[in-house]
Amino acid sequence: GPCALPSGKCCRPHGGSSWVKEQQGLPYLTGQNEEDREDETEFRNFIVWLEDQKIRHYKIEDRGNLRNIHSSDWPKFFEKYLRDVNCPFKIQDRQEAIDWLLGLAVRLEYGDNAEKYNKDLVPDNTKNADNAAKNAEPLINLDVNNPDFKAGVMALANLLQIQRHDDYLVMLKAIRILVQERLTQDAVAKANQMKEGLPVALDKHILGFDTGDAVLNEAAQILRLLHIEELRELQTKINEAIVAVQAIIADPKTDHRLGKVGR
Repeated sequence: GPCALPSGKCCRPHGGSSWVKEQQGLPYLTGQNEEDREDETEFRNFIVWLEDQKIRHYKIEDRGNLRNIHSSDWPKFFEKYLRDVNCPFKIQDRQEAIDWLLGLAVRLEYGDNAEKYNKDLVPDNTKNADNAAKNAEPLINLDVNNPDFKAGVMALANLLQIQRHDDYLVMLKAIRILVQERLTQDAVAKANQMKEGLPVALDKHILGFDTGDAVLNEAAQILRLLHIEELRELQTKINEAIVAVQAIIADPKTDHRLGKVGR
């Protein structure tokens, strides 16, 4: 059921198998009212409960600031807490931070009680085979709701300065494209060889149509020039391929004694 504090108020939205797994290891998160999940007091109580009962990153005597949920400085203490537990999200990313802290709590809960959670597991050859197949192709079987996955994608996006998107798979695709085009060995070598281009006066290039917006017109001109540059690069590669083929077929062996051309 929805996650909630002892008062019955919900602290976060839920849904998906990953949340069910988390909930099984965190008995505090049970209840039935999702409408009040943004309630600030319940949210702060929830963070304090996670730290006191599951994460326990601070010593007991160092938890006073976090426990002082009615303090006007509590957001500062919470922001420091996120840094101290190495959470990749900021205080503004409340939902992502909650998911990440829940994932951390579940990992710590399992680490403390691994024997208890494993004793009821029954070996299943079919299940093991399925898991092996999934592990062989991890990118095909990504759990996009996994807090670790979200945190990893967000950390990479921040590192590469990629614009944030609500769909983490879209961000992952953007990261892949950037890495392929800018960070591979070939791309780096090509970038090192490239000379700085000359400035281009856009007003001297005729677009051929008018969007009715000066900014859009300028963007269209830039896109057209970039496209022309790509076509030039493609033509260069085609010419290189033609020259390479001609070097092979345009050098016949000549036997003057036979009076003809050929092998």
